[in-house]
Parts: sequence; C-alpha cells; structure tokens
Amino acid sequence: MTDQTRTEGLSAYIAVTAAYWAFMLTDGALRMLVLLHFHGLGFSPIQLAYLFLLYEFMGMVTNLSAGWIARRFGLTATLYAGLGLQIVALYALTRLDPSWSVAVSVGFVMGVQGLSGVAKDLAKMSSKSAVKLLAPSGDGALFRWVAVLTGSKNAVKGLGFLLGAVLLATLGFTASIWAMGIVLAAILLAVALLMPPGLPRGKKGTKFTEVFSRDPRVNLLSLARVFLFAARDVWFVVGIPIYFYAVLSDGSEAGNRAAFFQIGTFMALWIIAYGAVQGWAPGLLKAKGRALDDIVRLAVLWVGLLTLVLAAVTTVAWMAGAPSPGLTLFLVAGLLAFGFVFAVNSSVHSFLILAFSDADRVTMDVGFYYMSNAAGRLLGTLLSGLSYQLGGLPLCLGTAAVMAALSWLAARRLSGRMGQALMA
Repeated sequence: MTDQTRTEGLSAYIAVTAAYWAFMLTDGALRMLVLLHFHGLGFSPIQLAYLFLLYEFMGMVTNLSAGWIARRFGLTATLYAGLGLQIVALYALTRLDPSWSVAVSVGFVMGVQGLSGVAKDLAKMSSKSAVKLLAPSGDGALFRWVAVLTGSKNAVKGLGFLLGAVLLATLGFTASIWAMGIVLAAILLAVALLMPPGLPRGKKGTKFTEVFSRDPRVNLLSLARVFLFAARDVWFVVGIPIYFYAVLSDGSEAGNRAAFFQIGTFMALWIIAYGAVQGWAPGLLKAKGRALDDIVRLAVLWVGLLTLVLAAVTTVAWMAGAPSPGLTLFLVAGLLAFGFVFAVNSSVHSFLILAFSDADRVTMDVGFYYMSNAAGRLLGTLLSGLSYQLGGLPLCLGTAAVMAALSWLAARRLSGRMGQALMA
C-alpha cells in the first residue's frame, strides 16, 4: 500500500466517520424528543413503544437490502442517501398537527420514524462496511478502527440524547426539529463537497439473493446479536426513561423540565460511557495477536457475565417493590455495570462480523448482521412497552435477563462451530 493510498484511505475514513457522527447526533436527539414530548402528552408506555416499532422494522428491511444497494451503487451513494432521508424525516415531523387525534398522531409519527429507520441503517451499514475496506491489514488494526468508529458513534449519540432533552426544554418540539434539520443539511453538503476518493463504486449485475449469508458463523453471530440488543432495549427504550420520569417529576411545568434534563443527562452519560468502553475494548481484551477462535470464546464469556448482571439487578428491583431513592441509586449503578459489559460484547461482535466477512461481500454480510441488530431492537422495543405496562420496571429487567441468556446460548453455538472448524 503506497503512502498516497494510505492517505486517501484515512481521509475517506475521517469523512465517513464525521458524516456518521452528524447523523447519530440527530438520531439520538430525535429519539429523546419524541419519547419525552409524547409522554408529556399522556401517551401510555405501549403507545410510546408503538412510535418506535416501524423505525426498528424498517431498519430490518433496510439492512437486508442495504448491502445489495451498496454493492450495486457504491458506499458513498448509500451514505448520502441515509443523511438525505433523515433530513426529509425531520422536515416531516414539523408538519405534525397538535389537533390530530391520538391514533392519527401515532400513525403519522410511526411513518416518519420508519423513514428515519431507513436513513439510520443506510448510514450505519455504509460506515461500518467502509472500515473493512479502508483499515490497514495486520497488527490488530481492524479491531482498533472498528472500536474507534463504534465507540465514538455511541458517545456522539449519547450527546444527542442530552441535546434532545435540552432542546425540548428550551426551544420546544417543532423549533428543535427545524434546528436539527438545518444543521444536518449543512453537514451533508459539506461532506459531499469534501469527500475524498477511497470508497468503492457499485458493481452492476449483483444479485439480491446474495444478501443471505451461507456462512454459519455469520448466521450464529447474527442470532446472538438479536438477543443481545433485545436485552438492552427491553429496559432502555421505554422502561427506564418512564420510571425516572415518574420518580423525578412532581407534575409541575418546572418539575417536568427538570426531569427532562435529568433523564437526558443519564441517558447521555450511559451512551457516552458505553461508547468509551467500546473504544477501549481492544486494549481491555488484549486483542492484538489473539486468534479468532479465542475472541469468539471471549464473546461467550462476556455475554454470560451480562446475564448475571441483569439477573442481580432484576432480583433487587423485584424485592424492593415500590420506587425509592435507594432503589433508584442501585438501578443507576447496576445499569452502568450493564453498560460496561454490554459495550465489550458489542465491540467484540462488531469486530467478528468484519473478521468473518470477505472483502468482496462485506456489505452483504454487514447488512445481514445489522438486520439482526434491528430485529433485536424491534423485539426489545415491543417488549419494553409491553413488559413495563404489565409488570413495571422489574418485569422489563427480568425480560432483559432472558434475552441475554438466549444470546449466550447462540454465542455458545458459535464457539462450538469454531472448534469444529479447527478440528476439521
């Protein structure tokens, strides 16, 4: 690889990462804006979950087809499409009419969130695939580059949660949406003008049937990913924000604003810390020089630890019964511990999917894998609203523990598959 090629590759990686940061900032802010705004309007937990269902479902559909689209039209095109669709989704939300009925409002926001889900996963698949193609080979570079992109993305999304809460409390819902749309449009224009070469163009003749992976390692990893992200979103999407709102708000306008700031701050700090741990994961796991099957065993170990953390937090929440300051402090500590272990799991998964993929079909495998990611979020989102409405936060956490246990079983199957391959 020549110095010029390295420079072009690094420049393209920086441009892709900057575009992805801009997208994830607005994505995090939009989620918090929608959740808190509609909760303030009196939506029930299950209705709040409905608002995000189409978002996650369209993420599944998009990821299934995005790998083919990227291979057919090129990664740059899919990245720009993701940013552009997010701008359209933000504009559409400004047309929301307060006089509409609850059913019409839910349907409209679900549709707009579905468009945003398409946008997010086009941008995500493009960025993650670009790392495989741009990262230098050898010396653990792929794991480090993946960790930097994924970790920084989650830190930015965490800031987005805080930004959304701050904007809602200061500017209101519609003005906040307009502000984000204008900023994102300016960033899209800048990235389009400054994007250097380095990403491959599309290949005509690519068949859609190629999106389905025939590699059992990719399929088992994707199954583990479904349940891993379901374990997070069961409590993260509806359960914890609504629990904290009930504990922190006194019902007054000033109390509601203070609750928005506190909830947004917690969610932001959780995501930022999660992103920081993802970036640190290669060093923590001493990944440099480790064999691939050894890293798969680490995936099994860490998801087992995640299951134990969730089981402990669930037990305490169930025994405590009614909300209390002591329980709230314990939940904060327990969910921070969950975030640490979850971040290591997620980072290992993100490395493994790229390590399992050939450069020629990386967009296909990454798209299929992130379809599973979206399926896990869809499952977790639905179960979050449903379990909170039926059994409160303890049932949310207990359901999350079950999801983590299922992820552990899938990871065990993957580890067994790796062992069989070594003996063959």
